[in-house]
Amino acid sequence: MPGRLLRLVCTAALAAGIVLAPVPAAAEPAPDATGDRTVADLLTDLQRLYREAEKATETYNGTEERLKKQRAEVRRLDAELARARLSLHDSRGAAGRLARQQYQSSSGLSPYLRLLLARDPQHAIDQGHVIGRLARERVETVGRLSGAEKKAEGLARRSREALARQTALAETQEKDRDDVRERLGAVEKMLASLTPEQLAALAELESSGVAEEQERFLASGALGDDAKPSAEGDRAVRFAVEQLGKPYEWGAEGPASYDCSGLTSVAWERAGTPIPRTSQEQWARLDHVALDELRPGDLVVYFPEATHVAMYLGDGMVVQAPRPGADVKVSPIAANPVLGAVRPDPGGEPVPRYTPPRLPAAATDGSDEGYAAAGPVR
Repeated sequence: MPGRLLRLVCTAALAAGIVLAPVPAAAEPAPDATGDRTVADLLTDLQRLYREAEKATETYNGTEERLKKQRAEVRRLDAELARARLSLHDSRGAAGRLARQQYQSSSGLSPYLRLLLARDPQHAIDQGHVIGRLARERVETVGRLSGAEKKAEGLARRSREALARQTALAETQEKDRDDVRERLGAVEKMLASLTPEQLAALAELESSGVAEEQERFLASGALGDDAKPSAEGDRAVRFAVEQLGKPYEWGAEGPASYDCSGLTSVAWERAGTPIPRTSQEQWARLDHVALDELRPGDLVVYFPEATHVAMYLGDGMVVQAPRPGADVKVSPIAANPVLGAVRPDPGGEPVPRYTPPRLPAAATDGSDEGYAAAGPVR
């Protein structure tokens, strides 16, 4: 869907004063303008399309990370192979020089016979030592040459295999990229089909659903009293808050735009603790922490397949890059179905005193900007 058409839809959405949040609605559904489908049906379909797009984005991000590592491995092997070939060249040169020396000094007689026939026995003994040394050098040189040849052959094979894996990953990445674009195209197509009245009805239905989900989540006792963050967690939170208002863009890691795991991974990298790039890897590889033990800086992971992630701010709120068409914002922790939480720095000591970062007033109301209200799906 061309960006111009989507911007027309976005303009209509803004005119309707849309406030939407990406959670299943709990309010009573109402018929849409056509009378054929309920607003709840439309909301469900849009949220499904966004989840599919985000899942495809995280798959793309994972492939991109593997491709980066594979490219680095190819470069490392190529450099090591170049050194091995230079060593092999030197070994062959040494073997050639030794062969010439032996040929020039060889008399065709054994050292023992030369000793018996020599007029100067001491000279013959000295010469025998030289011959012995040359023999040892020959053995060592041949050994080095053989080892260098084997190493070069092995590195050449590993380099070819690494390059083949890189090529396969590049092809997979291209397919993943096309999948993301296809999913986002489906979102744009559906957004373009909605009227301002439908978008406004979606806004009303979903915003009430968010409030109910958050109230239910907090009433369940899932959250305890917020613990103080570590020094690293404090830095990660403050960096994430500084990104408020920047647009979501799939595959982006800043500084102008982010996707969900791009924001969390860069924030923790800036804090001095590198973490995995994707939400799935963050969920799989970082230490899990109970929700009632959350502290600012912890990561809250969403959906059964861990396809979305946000950073906990405290007081039941998170900062996140929510979805295409929206900006980095503060949201209720229950704005999506919570899978669990992870802590990038489980050994980090809590700071003795903690002052939460100051948030812009517009970022603390718990609302979302609405579907594509911030502009074209990126």
